[in-house]
Amino acid sequence: MDEKNRYRNTESMIAHGNPSFDAAKEAGLLGLSVRNTGRGSLSLPDGREFINMCSCSYLGLDSHPEVLQGAIHALEREKTMDMGVSRLRIRLALLDELEAELSRRWRGTAIVTTTASAASAGLLPLIASGHLLPEKKSPVLVFDKAAHFSMNLIKPICADETEVLTAPHNDLDFLEDVCRKHARVAYVADGFYSMGGAAIVKDLLSLQERYGLFLYFDDSHSLSVFGASGEGFVRTLVGKEINPRTVIIASLAKGFGTSGGVVLLGSKQHEDLVGRFAGPLGWSQSLNVPAVGASLASARLHGTPELATRQEALRANIRQFDERVPTRTSGEDFPIKVIEIGPEEAAVAGSRFMLERGFYSSAVFFPIVPRGRAGLRFMMRANVSREDIQRLCDAVADMKRRFT
Repeated sequence: MDEKNRYRNTESMIAHGNPSFDAAKEAGLLGLSVRNTGRGSLSLPDGREFINMCSCSYLGLDSHPEVLQGAIHALEREKTMDMGVSRLRIRLALLDELEAELSRRWRGTAIVTTTASAASAGLLPLIASGHLLPEKKSPVLVFDKAAHFSMNLIKPICADETEVLTAPHNDLDFLEDVCRKHARVAYVADGFYSMGGAAIVKDLLSLQERYGLFLYFDDSHSLSVFGASGEGFVRTLVGKEINPRTVIIASLAKGFGTSGGVVLLGSKQHEDLVGRFAGPLGWSQSLNVPAVGASLASARLHGTPELATRQEALRANIRQFDERVPTRTSGEDFPIKVIEIGPEEAAVAGSRFMLERGFYSSAVFFPIVPRGRAGLRFMMRANVSREDIQRLCDAVADMKRRFT
């Protein structure tokens, strides 16, 4: 690889990925313009309806009446869409109320952001420079190879601060070898990965205990899905208090059911530093008023028995799907299921077939997955009926007979 393409190669990505995107667009699988029917389905302009099996709203809270009313109430109360000023200088008391609620519920210092991607863009350079480490010295920064694009995108910026490495996915031996060779190491990973599977969190915490490893997790896909308070997969494992060497971020636009992102810090000592120097976290675009109101309503729902009810409904749907459709995460309570097909054109054809049967599943191909390993991705949700899951499984079985 050319020296200038050490961390990304846009030309190669487009050259190899664009033909599959073109094929998906031609098959009517991209840019679908729809209306929400309010019946759990989406409607195309020609009147056809389908169930979206690629929604990350795993608990269905995005359509919860209290969440919707929370957005409306915030607008009526504040009488503005946004403040239009950096939260570092002025912020609504409503935002303070939301952060206090999330901090209490998830046992950390919560900072709400516009997106989880904005959080990574702001925080990862501060980790690379060492300013979020107790020693205030730069670590060797190791990205898991499967880390989400939103984090990988920041590699070149981090590489301007410190040495950046890429580890094979969930390769503990590789990471421990780096820890033995270097005094300070930070590791960047997902909690739940967007293509299925989870980080080896317990093993990583053991390395943290032995070597002082700094851990940065994007746990967007498990927030609300795991934990008695919906704190997510990683937060359930890191202990009563968040170690100063651990940062967790997540999207509020998935299981939580609203929009925006959240940062969970273990210590208030970094709160001012993050607000002042974490780039997008201090810019003048902050979470808008209806999103804050909706998020506050969702946060309160996370303290009611309804959360556990919806989590169990999701697990029941996951298990029902697993009984009929084998995937590499079968038997695990992960809502993301990927069926590997192989050729990109077969994945596109399979996705088109599923849409014709009334279910949207995304065809995933390079650069989302390695070339030649294309497939279909399905997201399980709590608010899909058992009858619809059964119909989905029947359609998947027919699709597999045709295209795999």
